[in-house]
Amino acid sequence: MSRAVRIHGYGGADVVQVDQIDVPAPGPGEVLVKVHAAGVNALDWKIRQGYLQAAFPLPLPATLGIELAGEVMAAGAGVTRFAPGDRVMGPMGGLGAYADVVAIAADKLALVPPAMDYTQAAALPVASLTAWQALRAAGPLRPGQQVLIHGAAGGVGGFAVQFAKAAGAVVVATASASSRGHVLALGADRVIDRHAERFEEQVRDVDLVLDLVGGDALDRSWQVLAAGGAIVSTAAPDIAGRAPAGQRGLWFMMMPHQQQLTEIAAMVAAGSVRSTIARVVAFDALAQAIEESHSGHAPGKVVVDFTR
Repeated sequence: MSRAVRIHGYGGADVVQVDQIDVPAPGPGEVLVKVHAAGVNALDWKIRQGYLQAAFPLPLPATLGIELAGEVMAAGAGVTRFAPGDRVMGPMGGLGAYADVVAIAADKLALVPPAMDYTQAAALPVASLTAWQALRAAGPLRPGQQVLIHGAAGGVGGFAVQFAKAAGAVVVATASASSRGHVLALGADRVIDRHAERFEEQVRDVDLVLDLVGGDALDRSWQVLAAGGAIVSTAAPDIAGRAPAGQRGLWFMMMPHQQQLTEIAAMVAAGSVRSTIARVVAFDALAQAIEESHSGHAPGKVVVDFTR
């Protein structure tokens, strides 16, 4: 049997429970992974609350969790890249990571670099791939372009600051005052206090806005765009309908990408890209970590350690 963190209905923290479920068998193209760590994401509480049930209806009960790191236990038919004992990480491309044993498509996984532990690896897949892909969703990122990143202190935002800066962009970020030093250390050229300052009064001619927060920040971002600029949002599925006439807004969802994740992990292992872990929690504290994930926390990513 395998522990699994599941919801049997939609609602608050009380709908999350730990169940004992059967260990799955890997199908063709899948591997069976013993999960050592998993990343906690805002999507967890959004799914738990039922905010996404219209767009993504779930058969209940459903196991939460969208990214993992662990050890390959077995490989299904047709899998040649991985073998039992391999250390792997990746996004689920759906739900189900919060279980002791998970069957997952092999093409979603990348090898964990030798010097990286499982908690470090579990912090990478969703945040780093989202940042990498979202920055390029509206077109190539070119040196000298101005990029505005909302939510720069979070897991995705921290990677986005670094990737945009490495591409030669001028990076302006919004974050809380307490996170200013952290975001500057990641490479931002300027950090605007999202609570005390109005970014639209301080920046203009922005080529790309990466919106990771939605709401009022998104609505105020249209006025800072340069001609031909675009807003890419991970937080507003309805962005196209909210865009003023003649302006471009795209909703973005990350796609698993084995090669991109492999390259990013190598950069993190080499120290050229920083991955910030806010805290590591024990398996028994996972439901509370999900509850806290939408109320703000220290910069970086929350990871659950299944061995604790």
